[in-house]
Amino acid sequence: MSAIQLALTIFGIMLLLMAVRVPIAVCMFVAGTVGYVAQAGWGPLSSFLNTQAFARFASYDLSVIPLFILMGHFATQGGISKALFGFAASVMGRFKGGLAMGAVLACAAFGAICGSSVATAATITNVAYDEMRKHGYSGRLTTGTLAAGGTLGILIPPSVPLVIYAILTEQNIAKLFAAAMVPGIIAMLGYMIAIGIYVRLVPGHAPEHDQVSKLNILESIKGIGPIAAIFLIVFGGIYGGFFTPTEGAAVGAFSTFVAALLKREMTWDKFKKCFYATAESSAMIFLIFLGADLMNASLALTQVPSQLAQLVGSWGLSPVMVVAAIMLFYVVLGAVMDELSMILLTIPIFFPMIMGLDFGMSKEYTAIWFGIMVLMTVGFGMLAPPVGLNVYVVNSMTKGRGKGKGQASYDDVPISESYKGVMPFLITDTIRTIVLLLFPAISLYFVQYLQ
Repeated sequence: MSAIQLALTIFGIMLLLMAVRVPIAVCMFVAGTVGYVAQAGWGPLSSFLNTQAFARFASYDLSVIPLFILMGHFATQGGISKALFGFAASVMGRFKGGLAMGAVLACAAFGAICGSSVATAATITNVAYDEMRKHGYSGRLTTGTLAAGGTLGILIPPSVPLVIYAILTEQNIAKLFAAAMVPGIIAMLGYMIAIGIYVRLVPGHAPEHDQVSKLNILESIKGIGPIAAIFLIVFGGIYGGFFTPTEGAAVGAFSTFVAALLKREMTWDKFKKCFYATAESSAMIFLIFLGADLMNASLALTQVPSQLAQLVGSWGLSPVMVVAAIMLFYVVLGAVMDELSMILLTIPIFFPMIMGLDFGMSKEYTAIWFGIMVLMTVGFGMLAPPVGLNVYVVNSMTKGRGKGKGQASYDDVPISESYKGVMPFLITDTIRTIVLLLFPAISLYFVQYLQ
């Protein structure tokens, strides 16, 4: 069996197991095991697992992941998401489609203390869906907005996928966070503009406006005080040089816990739930790490990644075209894999290829810019059919929510309507990705001040 045939066999085993709904970590581990044993035998595999598992999980940098996840759970269980949506809705409610814009704004703010796309979508859906439907928003626009807004959970720092990219490529986490700031804000504004255009071009999906009193606005501003303080403490401390990103994550988790206590919504049961959920999420991520490490090691033995890099180099394509092709591959891969799995599986293959190309920038800037491009495309994959994980999560969470006391106030939303709802946001995603691809300086704007 040739190297290419073996590599395709490894991928085929992984995709086959995924098709029968085997957990992604197990899919990667089994496929990697088959490939490694076929090339090196059981003895080298046992030695690899004996050293690699400890080397991977003993990494100090990995501790930032459960800390940011815990920070997000404290925010969710502490009622902080309600305050965020209340503020965003009161500010944007005067505009047509303002409540949907407020949901996007709330997703962006929650993403700044969460770092997870699915968690952001699920959390804001819990507090915003019923409110939007009761105010006359269609199921299509409501679910589409919440699914798209959820992607801001990874586009606006802190971002768990971006942390994983930093660990895999040995880049500075703080600089990657800084690089994600402007693209994240552009994404948020793009979504809000898309809502404003959509509700005017397609009537009947939103009320003319939502009346909000000045008193409600003042009350909502008070409610977001702790959130603003947490953001300033964490990122002010990181960029001010007071602590590292890992220490900042610990400070952020503690600060969010204190804020939840002050709101008097953190009970003992909720406190335990935060740690249980964090342990489950962290274990899932770390197992995907191990599975991806084994699969990447088996692919490295085939030498296909290096052959692929040489093949791409022989095509004579411009570096930007190579990145564009990789982005299209991520969009296709997003139909069958989640964002963490995509990054863990592909970055060890694509990153050396990108670093071998000349983009007219330093190697560090190239690595940072490519990380942002990957992040943008991964967010696209969370919405795009036929899977779109965020769309599925939001749609499943809305089932039966319109049923009142023996009376239905609004109907469930078919999954097809939710997919129609994300189309305007996918258009803005496409435009934003093309702009960031052609103008890397946009992503690197804040990075230059961290030298």
